[in-house]
Amino acid sequence: MPFVVRRLLAVAPTVLVVATVAFFALQVVPGDIAEIMLGVDARREDLAQLRHELGLDRPLGLRYLEWLGHMARGDFGMSISYREPVMRLILARLPVTTSVAGGAMLLAIVVALPLGVIAARRPWSVVDLAVLAGSQAGLAVPAFWMGILLILGLAAALPIFPLQGYVAFGSNPIEWGRHLFLPALALGTERAAALVRLSRAATLDELHRDYVRTARSKGLVETYVVRRHVLRNALIPVLTVAGLQLGYLMGGAIVIEQVFGLPGLGRLLLHGIYSRDLLVVQGVVITIAIMFALLNLLVDLLYAVVDPRITYD
Repeated sequence: MPFVVRRLLAVAPTVLVVATVAFFALQVVPGDIAEIMLGVDARREDLAQLRHELGLDRPLGLRYLEWLGHMARGDFGMSISYREPVMRLILARLPVTTSVAGGAMLLAIVVALPLGVIAARRPWSVVDLAVLAGSQAGLAVPAFWMGILLILGLAAALPIFPLQGYVAFGSNPIEWGRHLFLPALALGTERAAALVRLSRAATLDELHRDYVRTARSKGLVETYVVRRHVLRNALIPVLTVAGLQLGYLMGGAIVIEQVFGLPGLGRLLLHGIYSRDLLVVQGVVITIAIMFALLNLLVDLLYAVVDPRITYD
C-alpha cells in the first residue's frame, strides 16, 4: 500500500478520537441549549418541543452514533444560532484562518531560516548574540500583545495597513494582502523566534560534520557548501517543527482574529462557545484536527523533496 494512502488512513483514528472527546466533553457543559435559544421565561411545552427537535431527549449514546454517522458524510448539523449548516459556516471562514496561519508561518520561515544560518556561521559573534537576543524577545511577547502593538504602531500611525476587517483574495488580492499582513506578522513573530533558534542549532550541528570538512578540504566555496549540503540537512528538523507549529497556528489564530476583527474559524468558535452552539464548536474542533493531521502528512512528503536519500516506497 502506498505511503500516502497509509497515512491518510491513519488520519481517521485521530479524527475519531478528537471527535469523541469533543462530543462528550461538550455534553457535560452546564446549561440547557433549549433555554438558551428560547430564554429562561419560555414555557415548558415549548422547551420540551425544542429539545425533541434537537434530539436532546434521546439517549446520549444514540445521539453520539447518529452524530458520527452524519459527520462521516461531511454533515456537522445545523447551527442553532446562525440557522445555517455548520459545514457552510466553516467553509466560508476556513480561507481566512488558513491565510493568516499560512502567512504567519511563511513570514516565520523567511525570517528565521536565513538568520539562523547567518548566526550559525558566526557562533558567539555580535551577529549571533543579536539574533539570540532578538529571538528571546520574540518568544517573550505574546501574539495578542504583538497584534495590539502593531495596530498602535503601524495601522493607527500609517494608512498603509487597515486596522481591522478582511477582503477575499478573489475580490482584491492587494487588499487581501494588506489586511492579512499585520495579523500574520503578529502571529508569526513568536514562531519565527522559535524557528531561528532551531535553525541555528541544526545548522551549527551540520557545520561540524565530517562531510563539511571534506568539502572544505576539496576547496569548495563555503557559501556553496552551506547552500548545497548543510542547508538541506538542517531543514529536516526545521520542517518537522514548522509543520507542528502550523497546526498550532490554526488554533492560535483565535486570539489574533479577535484583535484584528477577522471573520475566521477563531471567531466562529468563540461565538459557538458563548452561545452554547455545540455543533459549531464540534465542527470547528474537528476541522482543526483534520488540518493538523494533513499538515503532518505534508511535512512527511516534503522530507523526500528536501533530502533525496529519503524515499517512500
